[in-house]
Amino acid sequence: MCTKILVIKLGYSETLDPEIGKVPSLGDVLRTTPILSALKERYQDSQITWLVSEHAEPLLYRNPHIDRLLVWDNFVPFQLMKEKFDVLINLEKIPGVCALADMIDAWVKYGFRFETISGSYHAYEKGLDFISYIEGKHSGNDKRFWQQVLIEMLGVQWKGQEYVIGYVPNTEETFDVGLNFEVGAKWPVKGMPMAKWQQLEKLLIRHGYTVSWQEGRKNLFEYMNWINSCRLIISNDSLGMHLAFGFHKKVIGLFGPTDPSEVCFYTGGKLLRSSCRCSAMPCFDIRCRSGKECMAHFQTRNIAAAAAEILGAPLAHENTCYRIAN
Repeated sequence: MCTKILVIKLGYSETLDPEIGKVPSLGDVLRTTPILSALKERYQDSQITWLVSEHAEPLLYRNPHIDRLLVWDNFVPFQLMKEKFDVLINLEKIPGVCALADMIDAWVKYGFRFETISGSYHAYEKGLDFISYIEGKHSGNDKRFWQQVLIEMLGVQWKGQEYVIGYVPNTEETFDVGLNFEVGAKWPVKGMPMAKWQQLEKLLIRHGYTVSWQEGRKNLFEYMNWINSCRLIISNDSLGMHLAFGFHKKVIGLFGPTDPSEVCFYTGGKLLRSSCRCSAMPCFDIRCRSGKECMAHFQTRNIAAAAAEILGAPLAHENTCYRIAN
C-alpha cells in the first residue's frame, strides 16, 4: 500500500535559528533534501508531496524523489486541510504554518507543531530532538550534523545522505575558482568584507587560476549554472556553499559567527575559521555585538594557499578570462 507523505519546508524560516525571522532562508530548503533518500528507504512504496515557497521552488525543480511539488499560495492550505496523509513532516517554525500542520489529517506527524498557550511553536513527540538539538547547538553540546538529526528522527541510519537536486545545469567547468561572496539579507555578518574578496582575487590570479565572481544573484537557475561552471567554490556560510556540495564541487567554507561543525563537507575541501579572538565565536548573532566583525579577520593568503592545495595546477586556458558579477 502506497504511503502518502507531506513535507512542509517553505524556506520562510531557518530551522536552527531560535528566533523566527521574516527573511527567507533558501539554504534551509536545500539542507532538508537528504530526508528524501531516507524517506524512500523507509517507505519504499511512497508518494511524496513537498510544500515550498515560490522563491525556493527552483531548488526542488524536477527532484526525482518528489512526486508532487506544491507552491504556497492563498488556496493550497485549504486543499491540504481536506486531504489525508500517512506521514506529515513540518520543518517550518512560523506559528501559522505550525497551526496548519496541526489541522492536516495525518497518522504520524514529525517536526514542529503549534503551541496553543504561547501562540508560538513547539515540537511533536517525533520532533522533540529538534528542540534539544537547537539548544545544544547554541551551547556547543551537540556536534551532530543537521541532516543527521533529520534522518535519525525518521528512524533511519545516518549514512551521509547527500543533497538531492533535480535541476541539471547547462554549463561545463570553465573557471578554476568561483567567489561566492554574497550572503542573505538576514545574516549579513556571515559575509567577508568585499575588500578581502578583491585581495583574494588578486592572489588567485597571481597563482595562475581563473576566477569568476558570483552570478545569478536574482535567478536561482542562473546561480546553479554558475556554480557548476567552477572547479572550486570559495564561499561564506550561505546557500551557495550548500549548492556547491550538491553539485559535487570542491569547497572552501569561511566561518565566523556560525558553527561549521553542523555542516557536512560532503565532497571534500576545507573549512576555515576566522582568526578573530572574540570569545563569543560562534555567537550565531545576526549583528555583531562585540564590534570585532570576525569575518574581517580572515587572512586572504591562507585562503589562497588552501585553494592551491585543493586544486593543484590551474586548468589549461587558451584565452584567460575573468568573469565579473552582474
